[in-house]
Amino acid sequence: MQRWRSLDEMPAEWGRCVLTIGVFDGVHRGHAQLISRAVKSAAVRGVPSVLMTFDPHPVDVVRPGSHPPQLSTLHRRAELVEELGIDVFLVMPFTKDFMKLTPEQYVEQLLVDKLHVSEVVVGDNFTFGKQAAGTVDTMRELGTRFGFDVDGVQLLGEHAVTFSSTYIRACLSEGDVAAAAEALGRPHRVEGVVVHGDGRGKGLGFPTANVAPTMHGAIPADGVYAGWFSVLDEPGERRMAAISVGTNPTFDGRTRTVEPHILDFDGDLYEKHVAVDFVEQLRGMRKFESIEELVEAIRRDVEQTRKVLSAAEAVAE
Repeated sequence: MQRWRSLDEMPAEWGRCVLTIGVFDGVHRGHAQLISRAVKSAAVRGVPSVLMTFDPHPVDVVRPGSHPPQLSTLHRRAELVEELGIDVFLVMPFTKDFMKLTPEQYVEQLLVDKLHVSEVVVGDNFTFGKQAAGTVDTMRELGTRFGFDVDGVQLLGEHAVTFSSTYIRACLSEGDVAAAAEALGRPHRVEGVVVHGDGRGKGLGFPTANVAPTMHGAIPADGVYAGWFSVLDEPGERRMAAISVGTNPTFDGRTRTVEPHILDFDGDLYEKHVAVDFVEQLRGMRKFESIEELVEAIRRDVEQTRKVLSAAEAVAE
């Protein structure tokens, strides 16, 4: 898969393509449906499939400082869409000038003159152009004018819930990582770098990796979770982890942390770029009356983590 950080990286001999557009934060099951449609159509037409996303997040430019919690990094999004068969991952810089383009300018200057689209695949709630004035109907009208097809896809959902990044963020804010995983099609991932912490876990017999998450990352609600831990960009299998999210209220902590205790592991992880995948919430965060009570709770968390993840592995097989 080719990865372009702007249209300046387009090959000079670029021909036609099938394009799908969106932020694609999380690359959830609804996004996967759009991407699948674009990939299949491109194969039929014999042209490349292109996914266009934006950086920074459009909301951060329209309303500075209001960046929503991010479900995935750009690098992770690229990995996920490549697995779904996309040929080109295009990151458009979202600037103040870009957001001033009218719907007609957006289509003519970007989709027609630059990308030479044969077809555009978008969700049925898609909007574009200045003040989000363009809709799927607008895109169809411009497609008729400029000679490309438009596929407006009804967004995927289950049990009267439409899968969306907003819905997934709401699940995470409640600690319902299982519902978030159902919408994503995989566990929610938090990436970050392991940094030095207070070292209390080691003293309690349960050492933890203190993960400093990437900026704007979507962190689940305070609590204890069963999940997976892996070191990115290094060979090796993922490991079971009991993950604590919160301020360590038993020690009157004030800083919110993400601290996985990695089962059956003893090694140096400092400065490693890592991933924490959340599978199931085990309990909420609470303040214990004694250290002994806390240690016993952690022991139960570890036992439950083994049970939850072993069962998940058995189902996957």
